[in-house]
Amino acid sequence: MKKRFKIGLLLQIIIAIAAGIAAGYVMPVGVARIFATFNVIFSQFLQFLVPLIIVGFVTPAIADIGNKAGKVLVVTALIAYVATFCSGMLSYFTGVLTFPSLITPRSLEAPVGSGHDVTPFFSIEIPPMFGVMTALVLAFMLGIGIAYSKGSVLRRGAAEFRDIVAMAIHSTIIPLLPIYIFGIFLNMTMAGEVGGIIAAFLKIIVIIFALAAILLVIQYCIAALFVRRNPFKLLYTMLPAYFTALGTQSSAATIPVTLRQAIKMGVSEDIAGFVIPLCATIHMSGSTLKIVACALALMLMHGMPYDLPMFAGFIAMLGITIIAAPGVPGGAIMASLGLLASILGFSEKDQALMIALYIAMDSFGTACNVTGDGFIALIIDKYFGKRKRGESLIDEEIIGK
Repeated sequence: MKKRFKIGLLLQIIIAIAAGIAAGYVMPVGVARIFATFNVIFSQFLQFLVPLIIVGFVTPAIADIGNKAGKVLVVTALIAYVATFCSGMLSYFTGVLTFPSLITPRSLEAPVGSGHDVTPFFSIEIPPMFGVMTALVLAFMLGIGIAYSKGSVLRRGAAEFRDIVAMAIHSTIIPLLPIYIFGIFLNMTMAGEVGGIIAAFLKIIVIIFALAAILLVIQYCIAALFVRRNPFKLLYTMLPAYFTALGTQSSAATIPVTLRQAIKMGVSEDIAGFVIPLCATIHMSGSTLKIVACALALMLMHGMPYDLPMFAGFIAMLGITIIAAPGVPGGAIMASLGLLASILGFSEKDQALMIALYIAMDSFGTACNVTGDGFIALIIDKYFGKRKRGESLIDEEIIGK
């Protein structure tokens, strides 16, 4: 029996973008309004789902972390968060220095008489149950409470709710996302806006790729200060994990390769076995770098005001929100949509563009994430890997000996 050929999400998104642009030049307005109607309904459902994604995924993640004792866990989580925050700030400052020379404010606006927006036939309001900040506070309260309570009912409930939200993403959002992206680019093409955004983001994507490479070099140079080894040799050892992540687009799916390469770098097996799986869910340097760069670029295109305190707050919250992001391509951007709207003031159309741009580069962000996990493992192994009598601190703190 022949295997069914399955097109990955990345290829689906690329096809949707190309088809939307092509169709925008020939499709009748009446037909385009059907896609506009779908987009407005899909967008409403997506906005409804965003706070539930935060509660569903952040709550059990915090509960799981808080339930584990030990200095190793605390230090690993702290390093992962600081690394994620610093990568976002690096992306912001690089964007501030370089993007203004590449992007013309209001570049998303169409020339006068070049097109028109396609209006939907009707719309359906699906208001969220609560706001993004409420969702974050609730997730923290429940997660910490579950971590320190002895009961198991809420713990099982949080895990089951996470599975429900994940199922909604897998069965509804991901399959329909290419149609949504098609409709967005169809509308932009018919409105005469697509040329400006493609021209601008082709330049930005090159900077993002270069910045990701620089970030990895910086991370391994920092690790080299602790372990007194050549950072470039360490980074070279982790390249198989990088290229595996390019194909899988999943930090979790790349764990076996990341684990193997971390051990090849000299990280002890017990430390690698603990740090690598943990960092696969809490270390998001590459994802944060992309989200911040794309968000800043869109704000420059719109001529929206921005400053350091705004982005520092956004990055600080982003580092928390995207932990344990859904194990699907684009999970991090799904979890960050609420922050894009509440902190940066992004419209639904801007959020849709962020989804398309993020997923188009998703594999490179994931590759940056998993490769960076190795630098954290090196630092943790330096201080917690082996004690004088040859015992592992992990054994005593996690296993409870």
